[in-house]
Amino acid sequence: MKRLIFCGLLALLCTAQADAQQRREWPREPFKTDTLMVHDPVMAFEDGTYYLYSTGMGIGTATSKDLKTWTVYPEGVLKEQIPTWTQDSVPGFKRHIWAPDIIRWHGRWWMMYSCSTFGKNGSAIGLLTNKTLTPESPDYRWEDRGAVVVSKENRDNWNAIDPNIVIDDEDQPWVVWGSFWDGIQMVSLDSTMHLFSKPVTIARRHAPGCKDAEPNPTSKYAGTNAIEAPFIMKHDGWYYLFVSWDYCCRGAKSNYRVAVGRSQKVNGPYVDRDGKDMREGGGMLFVEGDHKAFEAMGHCAAYHMNDKDIFICHGYSVPLKGASILVQKEICWTEDGWPVLVND
Repeated sequence: MKRLIFCGLLALLCTAQADAQQRREWPREPFKTDTLMVHDPVMAFEDGTYYLYSTGMGIGTATSKDLKTWTVYPEGVLKEQIPTWTQDSVPGFKRHIWAPDIIRWHGRWWMMYSCSTFGKNGSAIGLLTNKTLTPESPDYRWEDRGAVVVSKENRDNWNAIDPNIVIDDEDQPWVVWGSFWDGIQMVSLDSTMHLFSKPVTIARRHAPGCKDAEPNPTSKYAGTNAIEAPFIMKHDGWYYLFVSWDYCCRGAKSNYRVAVGRSQKVNGPYVDRDGKDMREGGGMLFVEGDHKAFEAMGHCAAYHMNDKDIFICHGYSVPLKGASILVQKEICWTEDGWPVLVND
């Protein structure tokens, strides 16, 4: 769940004030930075440039040649118009888009993104396509392909946000998503990247029926199954499912962290190092805050890119009083095939 926490009329007032402040203070032209303020980052690489997309107005966008200095673009991917179906499908949604994902498949870029309101599961995952990520190209144009999946309050026991697209070894596309409720969901997709099967749960924070979970400090609707932001990476015959546990979006009070499990089949079952099924609350802790540099870290992505295995996420910075910034680390692998972070 990737957004600020508000409630009642105070929520409306604070949101209006935040939007007004952003219009006054946010730069209108691209700018460079070595400390990228970001939530829910994903990355792609094309023609010598890294493209980073994240939660933001119209989908946040930044580019880099070296993964050190980033150029931030104030106008997002959907800078001209957010599709009207998003507001029709998700009451209360406007233009602050959460948690995109991007992948290249069959000669095109495919981007999914999340539309929701905080702490509720009336949500939708949308789809865009483009031939190229290079804005200067004559082929550059994001095309709306509508909704991939929609969840409804009082109908679905899952939340259609935080998508991640994965292509299996048979060239079959899948999507995983989920935040709270019954946890991480997965379905296969057709050749247009739309649903081909029914959702099934592949990971939960706690086993069903757990009575001693930490109370949810962020939402009275979502319950205590505090798991979200799935990302699947293929390595050496295994599929690795990274998930974020516990609570984000609370600045220095966040206790977000990343866990991982693996399976030899893309749709699971995923188990941790001890063999515990992630559907029953399993998962090996992968990274968390050290309370020196970061209070908490989560919502990750992991790639084999330019001969390296790269892990990115956002971290709540201690020196910056809980501000959310980009974290980048290199992954290495243990002898028994589990990922660890270099120098950690």
